[in-house]
Amino acid sequence: MNELVIDTEFITLGQVLKVTNTINSGGMAKWFLEENNVFVNGEIERRRGRKLRNGDVVNIPGCGRYVIVNKNGEKE
Repeated sequence: MNELVIDTEFITLGQVLKVTNTINSGGMAKWFLEENNVFVNGEIERRRGRKLRNGDVVNIPGCGRYVIVNKNGEKE
């Protein structure tokens, strides 16, 4: 599992898709989530605006699994 380090309180699912190079632009997030199953903490998620915080796990089949890690290592 890869770590996705953030220095803010949260990151949106759409931003995760872009940062992980799953999509080329933020505008593709809605389409991607409609056409593909993306799992957040084991459950299918369709909302590109879903806020992901420290400890959340995102599984993008075919692209990888990522755990969100706060830069300061703080639990929120």
